Amino acid sequence: MSDSVSDCTEHRSAVTEAEVEALVRGICFKTGPPRYLGVEVEWLVHELRRPRLPVTPERLEAAYAALRTLPLRSALTVEPGGQLELSSLPATSLMECVGSVSADLDAVRAVLREAGLGLSGYGQDPWNPPSRFLHEPRYDAMERCLDRAGPEGRAMMCTSASVQVCLDAGYEEPGPLGHGRRWWMAHHLGAVLVAAFAHSPMARGRRTGWRSTRQSLWAAMDPGRSDAPDLGTEPRAAWARRVLDAPVMCVRAPSGAWDVPEGMSFRAWTRSDNPPDRADLDYHLTTLFPPVRPRGHLEMRMIDAQPGDDGWIVPLAVTAALFDDAEAAEIAYRTVKPLAERAGSRPAPRNPLWEAAAQHGLEDPELHEAAAICFAAAAEALPRLGATAEVLDAVAEYIDRFVARGRCPADDLLTEIQGPSDDRLRDRSDGRLNGQFHGKDTGS
Repeated sequence: MSDSVSDCTEHRSAVTEAEVEALVRGICFKTGPPRYLGVEVEWLVHELRRPRLPVTPERLEAAYAALRTLPLRSALTVEPGGQLELSSLPATSLMECVGSVSADLDAVRAVLREAGLGLSGYGQDPWNPPSRFLHEPRYDAMERCLDRAGPEGRAMMCTSASVQVCLDAGYEEPGPLGHGRRWWMAHHLGAVLVAAFAHSPMARGRRTGWRSTRQSLWAAMDPGRSDAPDLGTEPRAAWARRVLDAPVMCVRAPSGAWDVPEGMSFRAWTRSDNPPDRADLDYHLTTLFPPVRPRGHLEMRMIDAQPGDDGWIVPLAVTAALFDDAEAAEIAYRTVKPLAERAGSRPAPRNPLWEAAAQHGLEDPELHEAAAICFAAAAEALPRLGATAEVLDAVAEYIDRFVARGRCPADDLLTEIQGPSDDRLRDRSDGRLNGQFHGKDTGS
């Protein structure tokens, strides 16, 4: 959502279909030994005194103006609904990444605290309906486009937040750290990560029937934009085909509203009388939202935002260990391989495996078993990645509190806020019982 893309500039040379395929193959999978790691942490911003109330646009704007004066190492961006995101620089180690982002978050929280605001780590805002904070041609066009498929797009834009882990694509050659295996494993281990870190069981003051409502939103959106490509095809070829066949979200304009074509793929655009240029391709790539997005590196987009000031560190550490430590990667690969049969031929996130992860979390027996093995492998690998005692303790505590018990943070939220047997919750901030996404109350 916060991809840095400039507005429409002067027209450059058009790109052909063949050039698009060659460019995508070259820029989206850059192989080599895994050396770098990154994280993008998104947060909902709330009032400190009344956390369930939305923050007014005026207060958000003032707070963000103050934040932009901070000398941060991470890139600070704002999402369409006013969510805050910090994106780390590529780090050469896990602890470098943790240290730099933690320092930036401390500085950000101090400024927000002075304004009476705080950060919440929910995958989906439990209380408030979508309300757009940013009104720009890009987001006006995005909203118009996503509205065609239903209300889920607006919720994704304005009320969702995540922890996105960025990993090197891996070696060109096969093996535990090879890019082909890492690509395949990301789409199956991804379901385990959805289940283990699910933290969005509510929307508009009511339970939704999903442990990860955020993931259910992605699955309900336009499949041409949010589905994974064919995993049975070589990764570069599969992704290039997906980029060309994906629908164009919008055509940028130097001024005024952007055009939102209907039913036009990027491939069709390249064959038209007014074909796109390289800048149009770069922008188009930012409008695709699969659970694993190749951007030279692999962007793991499926993890809900986590509770607590430092909750984001556990998914970062566990994911890094399972991909970048050869021994842990081999264990994870063998563990999730049987899950591929359950996923079937449908792509993530709309196959049975991913749907079970989003709906049931670690109550699902197969996902629980896989998570227990993978988290144990990660805990054993983390000292080899230089993790400090604090990180090791945080992972061990997470395993004891959630994974060992077949629970996820969503279960704690439901118990804390609603009680284990309540089906509904009245929002105490205004006394109203709000509606649901997907047009019905699914229960739990």
